[in-house]
Amino acid sequence: MSVKFSEVCDVVRRQGPEAGERNRDKDPVIGDVVSDSRQVVPGTLFCCIKGETSDGHDYVRAAEERGACALLCERPVDSALPMLIVPSVREVMGDVAAAVYEHPAEKLLMVGVTGTNGKTTTTYVLRSLLQAAGIRTGLLGTIVENDGVMERDADRTTPESCVVQHQLAAMTKNGCGACVMETSSHGLFLGRLKGARYDVPIFTNLYPEHLDFHKDMETYFQAKRLLFTRYAKPGFKGAANAGDSYGRRLVEEFPEGLRGFTLNEGEDAFARVMEWHTALDGTSMTVAMKGRDNPLHLKSPLVGEFNVWNVLCAVTALWGRPGMDEEMIKRGVEAIPQVPGRLERHVLPNGACCFIDFAHTPSALRKVLTTVRGLTKGRVISIFGHGGGRYPMNRPELGRVAAELADLVIVTMDNPRDEDPADIAQAIVKGIEECGGAEHQVILDRREAVCRGLGLLGPDDVLVVSGKGPEKYLQIGHVKHPYNDAETVDEWCRRA
Repeated sequence: MSVKFSEVCDVVRRQGPEAGERNRDKDPVIGDVVSDSRQVVPGTLFCCIKGETSDGHDYVRAAEERGACALLCERPVDSALPMLIVPSVREVMGDVAAAVYEHPAEKLLMVGVTGTNGKTTTTYVLRSLLQAAGIRTGLLGTIVENDGVMERDADRTTPESCVVQHQLAAMTKNGCGACVMETSSHGLFLGRLKGARYDVPIFTNLYPEHLDFHKDMETYFQAKRLLFTRYAKPGFKGAANAGDSYGRRLVEEFPEGLRGFTLNEGEDAFARVMEWHTALDGTSMTVAMKGRDNPLHLKSPLVGEFNVWNVLCAVTALWGRPGMDEEMIKRGVEAIPQVPGRLERHVLPNGACCFIDFAHTPSALRKVLTTVRGLTKGRVISIFGHGGGRYPMNRPELGRVAAELADLVIVTMDNPRDEDPADIAQAIVKGIEECGGAEHQVILDRREAVCRGLGLLGPDDVLVVSGKGPEKYLQIGHVKHPYNDAETVDEWCRRA
């Protein structure tokens, strides 16, 4: 996988932007493309991206010292390396990386999932379905990046386009036939998907979020819509939530390309859940599909109504593709793994359940606690905190939600950053007391709080530890201290 610098220049010219060149006569061979100077190795094209807090142009010397052979930048810099100067590095970087890595997205079945809620779990369901059909599948998402062989923690939902292309190239090298990927609104809007197009674009739902960036819901929706207009392959076949008003708009706009799915009676959609039942150990569901005489009966290890939506979404998107017959669909749904930090179930030695979930907004906490409340014979204990510097108006509302739905609330710490965790906890307690003063405790040490909650559980009780999900740290000030909710639960169970 390599191209000459002159070929990179030609790729950019074909994209249209005006470009200037310096020192082109050296014409080195480029074998890698990065935007982080720490990742430069000999033979790398270093892309100078201007971010919110740093500017890649300031790291050219560091990139040279590590072996960069050429530069992609937005202004001339003091360097003897060949450089291509363009109006926007992000606008062309993905296409350049795709050329260097021999267009890996064209060699894979590309499945992209966008929406506000459910993206992460839906990608895990999709990957399980594809692998049940014998297709090795890579995964790029909020929790992990998996290239078919190696798995590592993800830094962000949708990484920079050169990272995406590098990971796709690794997938093809490792024998993957498909990639399943979360595509965030930021990633879509900022061009992080440049160089990749999708066979199976999917829309889950749209709720108010990231409006500090997008400003209003219509702008937010238009960013999501880019998956279907700018980044979909010709003849794409995907799925959209017909129970969501924005999803219906997409189905109406792309009637040949998108199948609608819904749980709602009376809505015209390709797939609809006729009935479903969920328990603490999983969910059964019956799905009717257009063109199929008999309904599809599925059993999933995931819990809750929102996971019915997630499974239905994935099944609708992949139904009928090569290798995706009824048996493979059933097998894939049954084999869905626990999704880290997404209603992740842990069974205690005495039979009680603990769920770990990423829910950190009032609406998300309400959804999780409502689900668990409906499945629990005994008490529900809720443990959570709130991040410092993150929407302080949510804190009393989180307290009100928990007081309404839980029997005991333990308020703790969750990445306080530069705020005093006691002040954050007090704001949550204020909401609890406004709701009638439900039984509650404040234990700021999160490990101690989780262990206290576990120790209070009887066989029919359920503990919900929420807010951090799969995160492996507690950020206090500017320092990230090693910590993980699941590891804490597992350690307690081993000692119990």
